[in-house]
Amino acid sequence: MTWSSLEPVPATALGDVITERLRRMIIAGDVPAGAHLAEPRLAESFDVSRGPVRDALRRLESEGLVVVRRRKMFAAGLTTDDVVELYAIREAVETLALRLAHDRAADADWGEALDALATMRRAAEAARYTDYAHADLAFHTSFYALSGSRRLLDIWRQYEPTFAVLLEITNAEDVDLGPSLASHVAILETARTGRVDEAVVELQGHLLGARTRMVHALSRLDTGRAATPPDGETA
Repeated sequence: MTWSSLEPVPATALGDVITERLRRMIIAGDVPAGAHLAEPRLAESFDVSRGPVRDALRRLESEGLVVVRRRKMFAAGLTTDDVVELYAIREAVETLALRLAHDRAADADWGEALDALATMRRAAEAARYTDYAHADLAFHTSFYALSGSRRLLDIWRQYEPTFAVLLEITNAEDVDLGPSLASHVAILETARTGRVDEAVVELQGHLLGARTRMVHALSRLDTGRAATPPDGETA
C-alpha cells in the first residue's frame, strides 16, 4: 500500500471522511499493524491540512485502532484476540441492552428494529451486502436506544464504527444472507413476545456466529497485517 494511492478528500466533513477511510484500511489490513501514521505524509496524500488528519488519528486511537509510541502514531491493526475481545464486550452490553429494552418497550416501540429488518430483507434478496450491513447495525442500535441507558448507548457508539467495517467484511463473505436474516427475525420476535431469555440466547448465538466468521476472514487477509518495526513506514 502506498500513500500516493489515496484519493483526495472532499472539503466537507474532512475529519469524518479521513477517519472512515483510515479505519477501513487498518481493519482490512491495507495499512499493516505497526505502520507509522505520520501526519504530514497523510495530509499530503489526502490533500488536506494536518488538522483533520490529527483529529482522525485521535478518534481511531480512542477506538483502539491506533496506538502512540514515543509520541508517534502507529496502526494497531486488528488481531484474532482483538476480535474475540470486541465481541465479548458487545455480548455483555448488548444482552443487557436487550433485556432493558424488553422491560421498557411497548409493542409500538420496536418500529425502528422492524424497519431495519425490512431493509435487511430487501438487501438480502438483492445481495446488497453493504446495505444489509448498514441496516444490520441499525437493527442492533435500536436495542441500545430502547434500553434507556445513556451509558450503554455511549459504549456502543464508541465501537459501532469498528463493527460496521467488520460486518461489511463478514457479510460480503456470506453466499446466502438468509441465515443471518432469520437469526435477526428470531431475536426480535422472541423479545417482542416477552420471551426475553430466548431472545438473549438467540442473540448470543448470533454474535458467536459473527465472531467466528470474522476470525475466519482475518485468517484470509493479506499477510501485510504482520507488524512492521516501530519506526517503519508503509511501503
